[in-house]
Amino acid sequence: MLVLAAQIVTITTRMWFLNSFLGEGYSSVFFKDDASKEYQQSLQSDELEKLVSVRPATSPAPWHSSGGTTSNGHPTSQALIRANTSQKIDHLRKWSISTYKFTRQYLSERFGKGTRTVDKELEGQILLLKETQVKYVNVLKLAKQMTNHLENMVQSQRGLSDAFADLGVKSPELQGDFNCNAEYQRLLVKNGEVLLGALKVFTSNLTTLVHKTIEDSIMTAKAYEFARIEYDAYRTDLESIQAGPRTAATVLKAEEAKQKYDVQKDKFDRLRSDLVIKIRFLEENKVKVMHKQLSLFQNATTAYFAGNKEALDDSMKEFHNKHKTNDGKQPFILEH
Repeated sequence: MLVLAAQIVTITTRMWFLNSFLGEGYSSVFFKDDASKEYQQSLQSDELEKLVSVRPATSPAPWHSSGGTTSNGHPTSQALIRANTSQKIDHLRKWSISTYKFTRQYLSERFGKGTRTVDKELEGQILLLKETQVKYVNVLKLAKQMTNHLENMVQSQRGLSDAFADLGVKSPELQGDFNCNAEYQRLLVKNGEVLLGALKVFTSNLTTLVHKTIEDSIMTAKAYEFARIEYDAYRTDLESIQAGPRTAATVLKAEEAKQKYDVQKDKFDRLRSDLVIKIRFLEENKVKVMHKQLSLFQNATTAYFAGNKEALDDSMKEFHNKHKTNDGKQPFILEH
């Protein structure tokens, strides 16, 4: 139990070290490994209580012979607990080794001492993908700000229309002026609600594109980068063993390292293929979605301002007709 507790503390320290260098993206991708998932499950409190409850603190555990692990041909509860504990420790050991190799490779690359697999074309696409995400996030932020401002303005225009209509009823001498302005504000509200609905559809579809479609490709890119570092770590181990002296022990180690290298290479190639496909489909989907959404945004904005301009021109003509000079008298300055 003390050995297990010490390993847990050591691995927790390593994960803090990884998080400080790689951030949340890599740590979340890291725990996608099967061994890591089982390790996480082994850290649940109820499982730890089972491990502790194997030996009660009140009295020493009785001695059992090796033949007492089965009863009527079936394993006893203690045998099952020992097997479960052994599996968890084995998974923890594998996870610890993988973490060590990953950290060593990552630091060696950071300090310029290790070699890394380079795919210039794919890395350029990943960089472009990250830049695209930043720009689209900014567009989404500005579109939401515009929607909020327009919504506040529509609410103000609706309130202003009601206020003008109420003053028109209570002020007979200005009833025509108040009613004219109230009607114009109601027209602005009507056109504004149409544009507001189009903006909400635009921001909703853009949110899906940014936070689901593009984000999914970003997470795949992070998983690919993690698999690349892990692949290079096992590749470095294999090359180091093959470069050493040829003995029976080193030949056995080389075969074992080659098997682990092949597993990591298959994982790396699979993630690379997935990433290439996702980036290609993302580009095609982005063009289709944005072409439709930009057309909607442009048409709604044009209709809003064109309709309001026509209404404004009619209103100004009516205003000037009503306020012509009476009997040739010059109007007041405030009437201009």
